[in-house]
Amino acid sequence: MDRIILLQGIARISVFVSLLMAFFLLTVKTENKLANRLFAWFFIFSAIDLSGFFIEVGTRNELNLEIFRSTACLFGMPLFYLFVLAVCYSDFRLKWKHVVHLLPFLLINLVFIPRIYLSTNIDKDSFAATLNQMPEIYLIQILIEFQYVFYIVSVFLILKKYREIYLENYADSSTATYKWLFQITCVFLIAHSIVALKNVLRYSGFREIFLWTNVLVGAIALLITCWFIMKALNHPELFRGINSKLQLTKDILPEVEEKTASKNVQDDAISIQISALKQYMAEKEPFLDPSLTIQELANQIDIPVRELSVLINHHMDQHFFDFVNEHRIQKAMGILKDQSRSQLTVLEILYEVGFNSKSSFNTSFKKHTNLTPTAYRNAL
Repeated sequence: MDRIILLQGIARISVFVSLLMAFFLLTVKTENKLANRLFAWFFIFSAIDLSGFFIEVGTRNELNLEIFRSTACLFGMPLFYLFVLAVCYSDFRLKWKHVVHLLPFLLINLVFIPRIYLSTNIDKDSFAATLNQMPEIYLIQILIEFQYVFYIVSVFLILKKYREIYLENYADSSTATYKWLFQITCVFLIAHSIVALKNVLRYSGFREIFLWTNVLVGAIALLITCWFIMKALNHPELFRGINSKLQLTKDILPEVEEKTASKNVQDDAISIQISALKQYMAEKEPFLDPSLTIQELANQIDIPVRELSVLINHHMDQHFFDFVNEHRIQKAMGILKDQSRSQLTVLEILYEVGFNSKSSFNTSFKKHTNLTPTAYRNAL
C-alpha cells in the first residue's frame, strides 16, 4: 500500500510539473513559437499518460475513457520528432502531410472499437483481470516499440544532418542547440529503455519488481520534467534554427565541378580562389563577427555561396566552422603574445576575436594548440 501511495504521489507531482512546463512554453515570448507549442503539447500528452498511475476507473464509460487515455502515449514521439524539426530548421512549418503521424493512434483505437469500446457486457473487474492477456494490449506494446525506434532513429539522423550543415555554413561558436537536443534525445532513449523493461516485467512473474519499476518510471519522468524546466528558465534563447534549403557540400559538389571542363584549369582557379580567400581573411578579418555565416562571407568576397562552400569544405578540407575558428585562434594567439595587452583577461580576448562562449573558445584553442589559453599565456 505504501508503494502505491508513493507512486500516486510522484505521478501527481509529475503531472502538475508537466502541465506547468506546458503553460510556460505556451506563454513565454519567443521567435520560434511553433517549436514551443509542439513541446508544450508533448508535455500535455505526457501528463495525460502519467495520470494513469492515480486515476480510478469506476463506471463503464470511465473504462472506455481510460483505454482511450492509455493510447495517448502514441502522440509523444511524433510531437517530439516535429519539435526537433521545428528547432533545427527555422523555416519549418506544419503541413497536411504531417497528419500521417496520427496513424498509429487512429489504428490502435480502431482496433479497440469492436471488443472494448462497443462492448456492453464487460465489467470493470473481469476486464482488469484479463486486460494484460488481450491481443490488443500486445498489439499496443509492439506498435509503441516500433514507433519509438522509428522516431528515435529519425531524430538522431536529423541531428546528424543539422550538425553537418551547421558546421559547413555557420561560424557561431555556440553549438548549444545541437548539444541540448542530443542530450534530451539520449535521456529519452534511456528513460524509454527503463519503460520497455517495465513492460517486459509486466508479463513475467516478478510482480514485486514490476511495481517498484513503476515507481522508478514515475520518479524519472518527474526528474526529466524538472530538468527541462530548469533549462528553459536558464536558457530561454537556447535555440537557433538553420534554413532547411541549405545543402551539404557532398550534395552540391558534382554540380559545381561540372562547370569546369579542364582539370588543370580547375586546379589553377581553385588555387587562386584559396589565395584570395586567405588574403581577405587576413586583411579584413570578417571572422571577428561572432555570427558570420558562409552566405555573408560569400557576399563579401563576391563568390557564389555554393562555390565557396565547396572551396572550403571540400578543397580546403575544413568545415566552415573550423576554418573561421582557426583564424580566430590565430588572432587570439597574437593577442596573448602581445606584452602590451597582457592586462586583457581571457574572457575579453575571446569576445574580441569573435567567440561568444568561454567553453567554445577553450575547446577550439586546445584543438589548435594542445593548450588552454591560460596555459599558452603562461608558457610564453
